[in-house]
Amino acid sequence: MLLLLTAFSWFILGIWYGFGYCLCTDWHYRVRMELGYFDMPDSYVKFLVDSITGLNLNAKLTDIFTLLFFLLALIFSITVNIKDWRKKHRS
Repeated sequence: MLLLLTAFSWFILGIWYGFGYCLCTDWHYRVRMELGYFDMPDSYVKFLVDSITGLNLNAKLTDIFTLLFFLLALIFSITVNIKDWRKKHRS
């Protein structure tokens, strides 16, 4: 369900707010701006990776890997859920 909500936010709300829009990221960035932090990248994942590692990764590359890992997680989740559903309905 969380992956589907993320997809909804990125792709549906993203139509109006920009691809990859996330309500939680928007809220977090607004709080940080109120606290005086204005040097935030567009991507929350980039912000996290840069903050944790101390690196300054390429934003486009970070976005690509974020999307790839998201799609992999979604595919695996759907696969496991379908297997569980079939197993449950066979018995």
